Amino acid sequence: MDVNEMELKQTILVVDDNPENIHLLSAILRPHYRVKAAINGALALKLAKGEDKPDLILLDIILPDIDGYEICRQLQLLPETAEIPIIFVSAKSTVADENKGFGLGGVDYITKPVSPGRLLARIATHLKLANQKFHLLSLVQERTKSLEKAHMEIVQCLGRAAEFKDNETGLHVLRMSRYSGVLAQQVTDNDSWSELLFNAASMHDIGKIGVPDNILLKPGKLNSEEWAIMQKHVEYGVNILGLPESDLLILAVEVAQYHHEKWDGTGYPGGISGKHIPLSARIVAIADVFDALTSERPYKAAWSVEKALALIESQSGKHFDPELVLHFQICLPKVLQIKAQYIDLPIKAAAEEWLSSKVLS
Repeated sequence: MDVNEMELKQTILVVDDNPENIHLLSAILRPHYRVKAAINGALALKLAKGEDKPDLILLDIILPDIDGYEICRQLQLLPETAEIPIIFVSAKSTVADENKGFGLGGVDYITKPVSPGRLLARIATHLKLANQKFHLLSLVQERTKSLEKAHMEIVQCLGRAAEFKDNETGLHVLRMSRYSGVLAQQVTDNDSWSELLFNAASMHDIGKIGVPDNILLKPGKLNSEEWAIMQKHVEYGVNILGLPESDLLILAVEVAQYHHEKWDGTGYPGGISGKHIPLSARIVAIADVFDALTSERPYKAAWSVEKALALIESQSGKHFDPELVLHFQICLPKVLQIKAQYIDLPIKAAAEEWLSSKVLS
């Protein structure tokens, strides 16, 4: 038998404390499968958790250290081994013994002495079922990824829609959402949550879609009545996002609702303060203000990075979480790289740039 043929064969782990039983089972199996053997529970668990995991386990119950029931229970608890089919092979032949084995997650129960034909037929059946289950799971995962990608693109487009209404020649949403992701990574070292916040941050001002253009694009300072209308964009945004069930949109609602709150409690709409403001919103607040300051708007010229940073530092403990301000200073080189990469572009080019940027880097 050549090496390639061996690699194609599936692996059976035989667990039995009797060398004669291992020899007998191995002789039955080796023409059809690769065989590994363990004479005690500790070795069985080690081989089952190893890099070259078995495709199926033949498990005796009476072992010198850990009985087969306990081995099965432990393997079922671990995500990396829970899907390995376990067939109990034992001299214990009562209905209670079988029921216990099935109750712990075994897929089959064969009593000794073993019939070679029955053993091979049972193994073939359970390996086929396991392969079908794995294939179906792969299809589900592929479909889930496709749906998540479509979901993400819709979220990005909605965020971009609000951005074009407010700042039609810029890439504010793309930059500030990336700043948010970088700062989140710096603070939490949690790549998954940072990626989620990067995408959720794009929805922070979705409610501006509902603000009249004469207020949103006014070149001068807003009066008190206009400012009250402008603040309504938070409420509009929360209403647009609704009551979502996905982690992404739940975080987007959190960001939209709280990113205008201030550390000292003087923000809006709730006037909450400190760590009562969700971390996501405190991060987005810094990223949003930094990009707004360093970008040109209808009512102002772009500030220099130095001037914007000085403003953020002066607002530490007032507008912004002081710990996050320190972290923002640490990750400023990455922030400036993003700023240099995504400069304001004409509207068509900006849209193309946005659609080509799908993940946080």
